[in-house]
Amino acid sequence: MTSQTITAAASGTWKLGDLTVNRVGFGAMRLTQRGEAFADDAVPRDRDQAIGVLRRAVVLGVNHIDTAAFYFSPLRSANELINQALAPYPDDLVITTKVGPSRDPSGQWLPHATPEQLRGQVEENLRQLGRDHLDVVNLRIVGTDSIAERFGALTDLREAGLIRHLGLSNIRPHQLAEAQSIAPVVCVQNMYGIGASSEQKEFLDSCGEQRIAFVPFYSIAGTGRTAGATTDHSPEVRAIARAHGVSAAQIRLAWTLHQGPHVLAIPGTGDPDHLAQNVAVGSLRLSQEELTALDPVHHQTA
Repeated sequence: MTSQTITAAASGTWKLGDLTVNRVGFGAMRLTQRGEAFADDAVPRDRDQAIGVLRRAVVLGVNHIDTAAFYFSPLRSANELINQALAPYPDDLVITTKVGPSRDPSGQWLPHATPEQLRGQVEENLRQLGRDHLDVVNLRIVGTDSIAERFGALTDLREAGLIRHLGLSNIRPHQLAEAQSIAPVVCVQNMYGIGASSEQKEFLDSCGEQRIAFVPFYSIAGTGRTAGATTDHSPEVRAIARAHGVSAAQIRLAWTLHQGPHVLAIPGTGDPDHLAQNVAVGSLRLSQEELTALDPVHHQTA
């Protein structure tokens, strides 16, 4: 694959409400530091390198960036890097943020926001990004409790013009149904990749039936989660990677994109070479035979 010449347009498009995005986007979680995200001893990434990666992503056709105000390391904030690198923003660039979690200035996690606190989190994202409205805001959830009050609070902010579209993150099917009864949901952001359970697959498919984008996180990292890409690749993944002349991580990402036209990818990196490889995955087509070969891998690790 000649990743240097492939743009995100090769991945096809999907709509987040009335906003059209290429299916391969960019996740900003890993942009602010080297090594594991949110680590107490995180080493800030070089500012010029981070800004260069963001600008290169846009040149490569990425028009969907996922971020959050709690994506920061000592001296670096993902939102402020995005602002510095890309403002004034291209007309077609969609920036998705998430609210619910927060960290104090030292990086320690705080309790998730109450309905009353969500406005402050939305306003902090607006300030850091230099925007007068947010394209998409995902409410990130922990647990299985009702989300009606919190989602309702964001709906009020949407009606006030601070938010254009609403999404959800880390949720269960009953929570999506609850939110949909209050206001339209344009995307669901949940953990998904090779090794996902049958219940997770059913939820992914259900989102597609409802024309809701499914945006998996840790699709490359897998069990590595915030630490980054897993090295625990199966023989099947490695064999298919060799056949295509790509990395095992690229096969994992391609497999995820093959799960449905409504599946969007937001792989993150602070490395320009990895960025080009991630974007190039949008042109990688796995055969039905290869997908079948990966199915046992999917189920045996579920």
